Amino acid sequence: MDDITRRMIPIHPAAPAGTSLVAFGVSECGPVRTSNEDAFAVDLDLGLFIVADGMGGHAAGEIASRLAVETIVAFVARSNEESDPASVIAVDDALSPEANCLRTALELANRRIFRAGASNESYLGMGTTVVAVLFGSASIVVAHAGDSRVYQQHDGRLVRLTKDDSLVELLGAMHEPPEALLHQAHRNVVTNVLGGEEEIIVHVSELPRVSGMRLMLCSDGVHGVLDDGRIGGILASHDPPQQHAERLVSEAIAAGGRDNATALVVAYEEAE
Repeated sequence: MDDITRRMIPIHPAAPAGTSLVAFGVSECGPVRTSNEDAFAVDLDLGLFIVADGMGGHAAGEIASRLAVETIVAFVARSNEESDPASVIAVDDALSPEANCLRTALELANRRIFRAGASNESYLGMGTTVVAVLFGSASIVVAHAGDSRVYQQHDGRLVRLTKDDSLVELLGAMHEPPEALLHQAHRNVVTNVLGGEEEIIVHVSELPRVSGMRLMLCSDGVHGVLDDGRIGGILASHDPPQQHAERLVSEAIAAGGRDNATALVVAYEEAE
């Protein structure tokens, strides 16, 4: 557990008057892995939060997750500076401007990772899951590919906002018997990742801002070990995001987690 990334984030300087946004992320290598292939980013100026879980040999997983995070942050920042965002964003009229921006950012990251893998034999087959949250002017946008997750905790209720791109979820949709779903060989198979193909399926959803809500982005090193009851119990406490993130990761590892573990907790408040 010598590979640890921690970042303290103050109140959002660009938040509307009377609101605050506070976030804290923790990423640990875990007791078995020799490197941390998870990556995360927090940018309160943009209202952007990302967790990525890389995969691939020869440190390619670390490169894939880092490329994903860097590309998404850079694209969202550049889009905010464009006088005509439509000139750089493929617009879907069914989505808000922020949702179009975030979806396009993930698609761009996918192409960048795919091409990097194709151009270097050592990186062939690398990829990464990603989940990203963007606070827009009137909503919160969630975009993801793979099995990293976003949870919302509010008023004592925990809701998962993403559905895993995994063989387990696919078999469940096909009504396979429970023993098939629980088989370890199925548990770790992800069916949709950035960098796996030249074109990617990006899942996008939007939800309203709710005062007092907490969002938790995490890799499967956390949600694959801690059940929803434990995750909800931690997030329901009145502790600050820093303590939530630290407890989620430390408890996942203490409970026997062998993978890299990353948790990023975001708290949103409106003045009464």
